[in-house]
Amino acid sequence: MSDFHHISVMPEETIEALAVRPNGIYVDCTLGGAGHAGRIARQLSVKGRLIGIDQDEIAIAAAEERLAGAVCQVTLVRDNFRSLAAILDREGVDEVDGILFDLGISSPQIDTAERGFSYMQDAPLDMRMDRRAARSAYTVVNEYSAEELTEIFYTYGEERWAKRIAAFIEESRKSRPIETTGELVAVIDRAVPKAVRAKGGHPAKRVFQAIRIEVNEELTILADVLRDAVHALRTGGRLAVITFHSLEDRIVKRTMQEAARGCICPPHTPVCICGHAPEVRLIGKACAASAAECAANPRARSAKLRVAEKI
Repeated sequence: MSDFHHISVMPEETIEALAVRPNGIYVDCTLGGAGHAGRIARQLSVKGRLIGIDQDEIAIAAAEERLAGAVCQVTLVRDNFRSLAAILDREGVDEVDGILFDLGISSPQIDTAERGFSYMQDAPLDMRMDRRAARSAYTVVNEYSAEELTEIFYTYGEERWAKRIAAFIEESRKSRPIETTGELVAVIDRAVPKAVRAKGGHPAKRVFQAIRIEVNEELTILADVLRDAVHALRTGGRLAVITFHSLEDRIVKRTMQEAARGCICPPHTPVCICGHAPEVRLIGKACAASAAECAANPRARSAKLRVAEKI
């Protein structure tokens, strides 16, 4: 698995944010190739524990290889991070010292053509992070109604031409299914006016993002699992989340702010009756990758790191 090459974003900032305790328990909910996890493991003692979660079998295999020399206890779980609470319960873990989410898609997934994530390479429509899942990009493109596609493209891709693209897809699949990424890109090219395409940015980028998010339910589960993560932290434990687009970041920001709030009574209530206490304190503002890192790794340009500490 040495060819699984993914450059972790903001590695030093992330480890600093987690404030790793040598004997602590840490969970990497988006293990990938163990870039961040490897750095966490190197700071853990023989009494420490690292739990890594990923739904991609290739990522699990690569992480297994790269964490083989860790002195701490390592547990790798192939599952969706939505199962965080159940995984911790199954592992007999009541509280943890730190939890990391590095959201989005890894470089190997994008760069492996047959996974169907990239609009730059022709491949079967797939986009499943967990290839055991029944729903794929093929399902979405060929079985969703034009109205459903419009909603997905607009909501998850912020695509202004969502309705027109959906209509072109619906018309195209009447004669035969759209089976490959190349065929889908061709339909999108026909749907988006030439003048718009000429202004920069690939016309398929937002649509592919939207389909990927729908296939993997990336946003529908995010707020709930972040609340599970806050609940799982011991006092002083840290939650660190790296996002790569505004949709993710808004959910993370809002969920962390809600967890950091005290009273949630209506604004004009004279005396607090809710008794709600803040669960976390926010650690600084969202952190962006440095100019040097962005130059070396262009995929870091849109990344934001948000951190909260359990109180």
